[in-house]
Amino acid sequence: GRLRIVSKNNSLTMIVLDHHEPAFDCPFTTENTPLHNEAAKQLGEYFDGTRTEFDLPLAPEGTPFQQKDWEALRSIPYGTTCSYKNIAEAIGCPKGFRAVGMANNKNPIMIVIPCHRVIGADGSLTGYDGGIHIKKFLLEHEGVKL
Repeated sequence: GRLRIVSKNNSLTMIVLDHHEPAFDCPFTTENTPLHNEAAKQLGEYFDGTRTEFDLPLAPEGTPFQQKDWEALRSIPYGTTCSYKNIAEAIGCPKGFRAVGMANNKNPIMIVIPCHRVIGADGSLTGYDGGIHIKKFLLEHEGVKL
């Protein structure tokens, strides 16, 4: 599907599937800007298989816990996965794997903040806002053997 790129103050605040409506009470931009064009270029390179890391200014809006979670997600290398428990431990909340799952669900910048790389401890594909089929597609695109 199509992705909607949203920014505020020259930083990305959302990349979501186009069927989602942004819901926040601050000004935002979804039109073509140099930042949006660069984000679209980098996403295109990702889908073409020539980009494994993103270099974009990000400003996702969330709680301090969500911010810690999303920062940890950005450290998961392309083509690899980790569990919710691994992320909980990485952010200093070893029993907070359910809270990590909820924070991942609120990730407003899909793909660039790669919550699709987090899977169940048993290797199962669990929870993804875009649907498990999209999570599976993204992981297979990155070469993850499922």
